[in-house]
Amino acid sequence: MKKITALLFLMCFLFTVGCATTGDLRRAQGTLDRKIQSLKEENAALRKDIDKLNEALSTLQKNQAEARADITEIRDTLQSLKGSVEGLKKDVSALAARANPDKEKLESLSFKVNFIENFLGIGKKENHAEGDKTKAVSKNGQKGKLDKESAYAAAYETFKEGKYEKARTEFQTFLKAYPDSEYSDNAQFWIGESYYFENNYEKAILEYEKVVKKYPHGNKVPYALLKQGLSFLNLGDKASARLILQQIIKNYPNTNQARIARAKLVEIK
Repeated sequence: MKKITALLFLMCFLFTVGCATTGDLRRAQGTLDRKIQSLKEENAALRKDIDKLNEALSTLQKNQAEARADITEIRDTLQSLKGSVEGLKKDVSALAARANPDKEKLESLSFKVNFIENFLGIGKKENHAEGDKTKAVSKNGQKGKLDKESAYAAAYETFKEGKYEKARTEFQTFLKAYPDSEYSDNAQFWIGESYYFENNYEKAILEYEKVVKKYPHGNKVPYALLKQGLSFLNLGDKASARLILQQIIKNYPNTNQARIARAKLVEIK
């Protein structure tokens, strides 16, 4: 009888232990399933992040490729223009050597040389910003009767001679006399340039801004914006420079100024 009672007790104990073990396994399995599901969700999120990073990397690589292509194009253009300058200089020398040179042709060729050299030397003291609208007009006019073109040309000649303070005064006088002429935006731009070549970048920025505000439809606006951006770079303000260069690319996408702006943006770190 005692053996039977002990046997029954043992069976009940084993049954109880078995039930407890099965419940624990089910709970453990449920916990494991939840962890697996959480890992799956995290893995899916990581895949999305990786896809986004790959897209961003692809866009960056594309932009870098375009920037490199623009830089290559700019270099090719500059090389071509340098060759043009040399050829034009030879033509000017040949004409000057003649006994009776063709004055009009000589002045035209000289202007073309100045135009190209100005473009190539943007930001350099010896070669000023991109070309001007007008042909050179002699300063030997009748005293007291300088007209609009000769007054502007006289100031521009002074600027080309590197007499920036004097040129600035002459351009300011011109603007007072002719505030809304076809040369006014140019005159204002050269005032900015005169400060730029004196390394007075703060004042240059302010004068370039007048070109943009007072003459928004003039052809000197993209030039002024570009030189503003370069002035900010020279002052170490990369954030402001970057904004202006991006504005040039957006508003004047197919210009030489936009190409230069793209190249500068690549250089800014």
